[in-house]
Amino acid sequence: MPAPSATAISSATSADVDAIVRLWALVFPEYGDPRAPQRAPRASVERKLAFGDGLFWVAERGGELVGTVMAGYDGHRGWIYSLGVHPSARRLGLGRELAVTAERALAALGCPKVNLQVFASNAAAQAFWRRAGWVEDAVLSFGKRVG
Repeated sequence: MPAPSATAISSATSADVDAIVRLWALVFPEYGDPRAPQRAPRASVERKLAFGDGLFWVAERGGELVGTVMAGYDGHRGWIYSLGVHPSARRLGLGRELAVTAERALAALGCPKVNLQVFASNAAAQAFWRRAGWVEDAVLSFGKRVG
């Protein structure tokens, strides 16, 4: 596998949709759960691209899409979503590079704090974010489906 420097991070485009959906099926097995329509991968990707805020990136190595990260900012807080790296490209610094890409873009927008959520059962993701300097906030996450 090429060195991490051979990885290119760029803005996601509509041409990336199929590759993103394939990657997410691999790295986010909870996506596609019919009980969680907000996690329908294709719909999520298409909605984010249609929103057009430029806060969605892909990573490619050797012509293959191997990572993604999405961010959002509402003027109050920023969020990072769907940071995922193909298993064959893990432990090379790509996840950290994607996270930093999102953090820098949010900071450039004036964002004072960034949040993210990790499934309580995903110990590997929790460890990744802790190694990247993130700390657990003492808050509960609530959600409600509205559509």
